[in-house]
Amino acid sequence: MKYRRLGTTGIYVSELCLGAMTFGTQWEMIGALGQQEADALVGRSLDAGVNFFDTADVYSTGDSEEILGRALAARRRDVVIATKVRGRMGPGPNQVGLSRLHIIEACEASLKRLGTDYIDLYQIHRADPETAIDETLGALTDLVRAGKVRTIGCSNLEAWELMKALGVSERRGFERFQCTQSYYALAGRDIEHDTIPLIRDQGLGLLVWSPLAGGFLSGKFTREGARDADARRVAFDFPPLDKEQAFDILDVVRPIADAHGASVAQVALAWLLAKDAVTSVIIGAKRMDQLVDNLGAVELTLTADELERLDEVSATPAPYPAWMLSLGDDRLPGTSRDLAALLRKPRSD
Repeated sequence: MKYRRLGTTGIYVSELCLGAMTFGTQWEMIGALGQQEADALVGRSLDAGVNFFDTADVYSTGDSEEILGRALAARRRDVVIATKVRGRMGPGPNQVGLSRLHIIEACEASLKRLGTDYIDLYQIHRADPETAIDETLGALTDLVRAGKVRTIGCSNLEAWELMKALGVSERRGFERFQCTQSYYALAGRDIEHDTIPLIRDQGLGLLVWSPLAGGFLSGKFTREGARDADARRVAFDFPPLDKEQAFDILDVVRPIADAHGASVAQVALAWLLAKDAVTSVIIGAKRMDQLVDNLGAVELTLTADELERLDEVSATPAPYPAWMLSLGDDRLPGTSRDLAALLRKPRSD
């Protein structure tokens, strides 16, 4: 297991992170694992060198945090625990969102459920259009200064929202987001257009969720149908993807996996681990064999040719205004795609 620095902090996290969304009995579609099963998965992860664990207060309405906290209790000082705030945690009008009121109450509740006196990484789960980002960052900053949170991050923000938050932090002297937790996979490369350039420019970490595209890249799916009727994506078809392209991706992944004696899932994870922008890839499991297979991805090194083939088959069209860059730079006369020259060219008609 290798370890990578989280943003500009001095915190080092394992390149694979165990996600605890499958912990807790309230989300049967996701996992519904009890304490005994979770203890086994956490123990195996620790043995493999994983020091990073991610959950959220909304996962099974708090059960996930409680189960993870008990599983890590004896190793608390050896690990980095991340959780999230934003989702609805009760019927009241203020039991949801990113207001100061909800953040402070939610943090106290998460600390109690996790059985710890501090959270290493506290993340906003997604944007809250009802609350000014200044209020959110102010509350998070107070939690850091009170010693209840070590550092902060975000998840599922659009690039402009993330950049705005960084600007507010700089202007107001607030804690800044050190990382974003975003969806990224061979079958979902949207963040390459805006978010990844932003995090490279700003020195942020990238935590990847759903690296197997909701299980689609697990090897369980073919054009003929699912090989496993119990696969999560059979009942919960998420995240959205272009399935025709995804099947084309699998057509390239399978022979690469065979050549290495690896699984389809390991190739998909190894592709992500080869990306320099990625800090840690969050893996989740319902069974021990799934976890062991995913952990094996750190031993797989893809060749430059294999990475190029995977990049090519999974490429997505550049959105506007990114495709304008392909026209060239009009400050460099004589280039084959000189924009100014193209505009000056007389019409033949």
